[in-house]
Amino acid sequence: MRENLQHPIFQIIRDLADKEKLACYVIGGYVRDRIMQRSFKNDVDIVVIGSGIDFATKLGEVLQTKVAVYKSFGTAMLVYDDIHVEFVGARRESYRSNSRNPIVEDGTLEDDQNRRDFTINAMAYCLNSHCYGELVDPFQGLADIQHRLIRTPLDPNITFSDDPLRMMRAIRFATQLNFKIDIQAVQAIVENAARIQIISKERITDELNKIVSAPKPSIGFRYLFDTGLLAYIFPAMQQLHGVDIIDGRGHKDNFYHTLEVLDNVASMSDDLWLRWAAIMHDIAKPATKRFDKRIGWTFHGHEDRGARMVPKIFAELKLPLNDKMKFVQKLVQLHLRPIVLAQDIVTDSAVRRLLFEAGDDIDALMLLCHADVTTKNEFKKRKYRDNFELVKQKLKDVEARDQIRNWQPPVSGEDIMTLFGLGPGRVIGVIKNAMREAILEGEVENNREDALRFVFKKGEEMGLIRKNNTVL
Repeated sequence: MRENLQHPIFQIIRDLADKEKLACYVIGGYVRDRIMQRSFKNDVDIVVIGSGIDFATKLGEVLQTKVAVYKSFGTAMLVYDDIHVEFVGARRESYRSNSRNPIVEDGTLEDDQNRRDFTINAMAYCLNSHCYGELVDPFQGLADIQHRLIRTPLDPNITFSDDPLRMMRAIRFATQLNFKIDIQAVQAIVENAARIQIISKERITDELNKIVSAPKPSIGFRYLFDTGLLAYIFPAMQQLHGVDIIDGRGHKDNFYHTLEVLDNVASMSDDLWLRWAAIMHDIAKPATKRFDKRIGWTFHGHEDRGARMVPKIFAELKLPLNDKMKFVQKLVQLHLRPIVLAQDIVTDSAVRRLLFEAGDDIDALMLLCHADVTTKNEFKKRKYRDNFELVKQKLKDVEARDQIRNWQPPVSGEDIMTLFGLGPGRVIGVIKNAMREAILEGEVENNREDALRFVFKKGEEMGLIRKNNTVL
């Protein structure tokens, strides 16, 4: 395994460890990723059988670099050649039932490996000269990588009860790596799901975002649903699940539909917030579900209700309440519009309005709507997607001609006040709105000259008198 320790930092640590007569090991994610031939994120964890802080301080002197010390955690960190190297003394941990903060004592390498969350994260490479590059793998993590399995080193009930965040981490790793979770571990998550409530929302959402960002996020959400965790961490999504049947007529399961849309988006875009828009696009369907004897199940207004739900859900999940939230809210609000256009004759006016409302987010909206076509009827799917191509072309044509995206009125409110000698008031808004509607309907060209002519005419209809010799 020496080929996985070629970077000079490992040899520098080896030399210092030999000099100080301390046993040192690189452990955790770096070892796992090197064995799996995955790129690592420039983070390396080193276990010292002794004081990790003292060892890091001495290494900082050798490298003539700054060392950050975190005494309350018993760790220290330095950066060398853009690699973040964190040092900790080997330790053993015990937990109290009402907290995920462990009681920590000095320990051996075996103790340190016992406290690790999963077998694939408990493997270590020796860094001392006499065993440089040897793999220490007491829990068969290498075999679990080969079998693509997430398994805990010790009893999973104890592992997850001690630190309930590990349940989210198990699902996150399974999703990122496309591994299965060991059946005993799955059962332990089911039994301990309620303990996730002692974990902060911020830490839960950090893991949730990693699941959402994975190549196939549905893997994680299926585990979250099947184990009962989803009901605690994201109840609004849990409520999408299920099918009601009246008079032999049912609707699709909106939970599994949402997962399909999410995977479709993930196959086309890495944008985290576009993926969140996929998760949220039908979030209000349970609240708007109605049965009509003539037409069956309806979800009228779920796009409006869903857009109103977005800020509250983002706040509950401790997601950002900034432009990211507004982007998701906009896409939820508009997600039916391109689908309606694809079902009908596409008019220039309808396309202008969509461009006006979506602005620079039109491409993301079209991608979401393309992903939202999940019918198993191949004829319908092909028809929808062919129509979408027509809508996309129409969008390009209208945008090139009319420049409606991120539209700014060619005649401003200040212009209107100057033209008619008016102060601020309702009349100005009436004229501006009329001008906007005329441009969107294609009755007036989107340029200043034609817009001014329209404003003059509208003002005259309202009994306004143009100021003589006003030049704009």
